[in-house]
Amino acid sequence: MLDQISKFPSTRFMGSKEKIVHHIWEALRDYTFHSALDLFSGSGVVSYMLKAAGKQVITNDYMHMCGAIATALVENGEIRLNDASIDALLRPHPTIDGFVQGTFAGLYFSDEDNRCIDTIRANIARLEDRYERAIALSALVRACIKRRPRGIFAYVGDKYDDGRKDLSLCIEEHFRAAVAVINDAVFDNGQSNVAWCGDAMSVRGTPDLVYIDPPYFSPLSDNEYVRRYHFVEGLARDWSGVDIQWHTKTRKFKSYPTPFSSRDGARSALGELFARFRQSIIVVSYSSNALPHRDDIVEMMSRYKQQVRVHSLDYRYSFGNQGHKVGNNNNRAEEYLFIGA
Repeated sequence: MLDQISKFPSTRFMGSKEKIVHHIWEALRDYTFHSALDLFSGSGVVSYMLKAAGKQVITNDYMHMCGAIATALVENGEIRLNDASIDALLRPHPTIDGFVQGTFAGLYFSDEDNRCIDTIRANIARLEDRYERAIALSALVRACIKRRPRGIFAYVGDKYDDGRKDLSLCIEEHFRAAVAVINDAVFDNGQSNVAWCGDAMSVRGTPDLVYIDPPYFSPLSDNEYVRRYHFVEGLARDWSGVDIQWHTKTRKFKSYPTPFSSRDGARSALGELFARFRQSIIVVSYSSNALPHRDDIVEMMSRYKQQVRVHSLDYRYSFGNQGHKVGNNNNRAEEYLFIGA
């Protein structure tokens, strides 16, 4: 199992549990469950860990880029992209629409990289197999994030270029490397796993275990994933159905509505989820610098669970989204894992 988890493609995705996924498994391994729902899958690493443990996994996230990753690595059990397919995805085609070249010129990548992105976009649409499309799309998302200083799109230019090797590689090089990493991570655990993309508050069912890792509401920072990742989220949905804010420097689009954007909204949403999944083992990841606080979450879970255990460990978040927060102790917090059974 540990060998398989180590193949998960490393990511800088905000809130990813990659650094503590083994801690999460150590807390869960003594519970008996066959099916698991990862309600806010994000990077997909917890879903992937549960799959590696032999569980039947259902993943969900409202971000299309996260849905693509989960489809490629959790739902998919055998499909990979071969070298011929990779070459075909990088081959220029006369019907390329040039959307990225025209919309984002001079903002994030060079003209050459933008042309490459448009080429891959056009060729992904021609793939017939949904798992091949998911792998290719996930690889393109990964390539763009790794090519970008700090891996986010909340600013323009390259002012955060820290000299990392990733920043000297072009999109094509990153794309080829990303496909290889994703191909190597594909495996079949013998279960019928499913990846969904939708509103977590609308998900129904009675899995043996539900893992809840929502956006953390904190007065110290925002939890707007779309603002940071709008470019790659746009790629994942080919900018269909989004409202690009043309007056902004970043060409971002409007963030998705979420109850976790306020203290009262987060508390109400968690309470609703605890009630809905009261028949399941409920597992919640949350931070000590977020609201509601630890005791509040224990109290809410205790309404539906006879026993609530709290595991914690010190954790430093990978980055602050503002310059004065980088390296700041405000980035250090306890990461809580609440388990109600």
